[in-house]
Amino acid sequence: IVFALIQYLAIRKIEVKLDALEGQNGSEQESGDSHASEHMVTYDDQGAQAESGVLSNEEKEKKLVEISTAIQLGARSFLKAEYKYCAVFIAVFGVALLLLLGFPEICGAGHSESCWADSGFTFLAFVIGGVTSMLCGYIGMTVAVFTNVRTTIEATRGYQKAFNTAFRGGAVMGFALSGTALLILFILIVLYKIHFENIDDPTDPNAYYLFLFEAVAGYGLGGSCIALFGRVGGGIYTKAADVGADLVGKVDMGIPEDDPRNPATIADNVGDNVGDIAGMGADLFGSFAESTCAALVLSATSTELSSNFSTMLFPLVVSAIGIMVCILTSFLATRDGSVKEEKDIEKALTMQLILSTVILTFALLLVTWLFLPGTFLIKDS
Repeated sequence: IVFALIQYLAIRKIEVKLDALEGQNGSEQESGDSHASEHMVTYDDQGAQAESGVLSNEEKEKKLVEISTAIQLGARSFLKAEYKYCAVFIAVFGVALLLLLGFPEICGAGHSESCWADSGFTFLAFVIGGVTSMLCGYIGMTVAVFTNVRTTIEATRGYQKAFNTAFRGGAVMGFALSGTALLILFILIVLYKIHFENIDDPTDPNAYYLFLFEAVAGYGLGGSCIALFGRVGGGIYTKAADVGADLVGKVDMGIPEDDPRNPATIADNVGDNVGDIAGMGADLFGSFAESTCAALVLSATSTELSSNFSTMLFPLVVSAIGIMVCILTSFLATRDGSVKEEKDIEKALTMQLILSTVILTFALLLVTWLFLPGTFLIKDS
């Protein structure tokens, strides 16, 4: 999370003149789309800018800010509407989960001292997972719009500067998402352990781990449910906006794709943010949460693994080591100065994959040797 903040501050150093936005932020939230339309750049019938002459750098930056503001306003409006439905879903589905898991006939005789208490912890984990998923999606969208306009400005100064800005923007989303997800899951496990370790089982003093991680599994379920909304809902909007823009522009008006004379291109860009970025952020969180929780539940069935709390947290350690390795490789990516032309971008990204794979492989060998016992058995019941 700290590394993501450092990358964000590095992006923020890129100056963008915001004169066009002074005094407008408050009114934008109230007036909605009508205000965004006032910011649109005007073009004549030939697609040339209505202003005569060549725009100065300051005027260009002003246009960039106007367009990015319209995109950000649209994306925020969509997420605000979508997250209202997500909140209702979390409440309704969470209560259903609480009631179903609370009955002894469902949770099983001897499952725990209190089925209702366990279902309450599962419900809480589900709500936290859903809220975290929405937070990850919103962070991704906000950072993307914030970075895009600055990447455009830096692209006028060279490939390396543009690559560094875009890469740092992706790093902010990636590290903030993975770091937040991992931190909240770890805190959840530690707090739940205080309650569940009071369960007394004479045959196995560590049997409470299974009940603990079954409750924590609600965290992964909440993340996956919201990821479904973000990915599918945002994806439908993305495709609808993209197809609508193309139909109006190409078919009806005969102008090229993404032509500035077509206002629907703003909706297309909004769709890219809410579907491909916000949706992807929620989806990545859901994948992390559900796979980690599943590994925790499986590990709780092993007597050898449950004998040591550090060993039980091995799935979280794997993610943590991956984050540390990626911090190292990301730090190198923006400082080797290898991006001189367009073809170098693919080489730089490929090198990131190679370096992270090689370093992480050896790091995981060491961590596996330190945390896991020589042999262990996963029980089938």
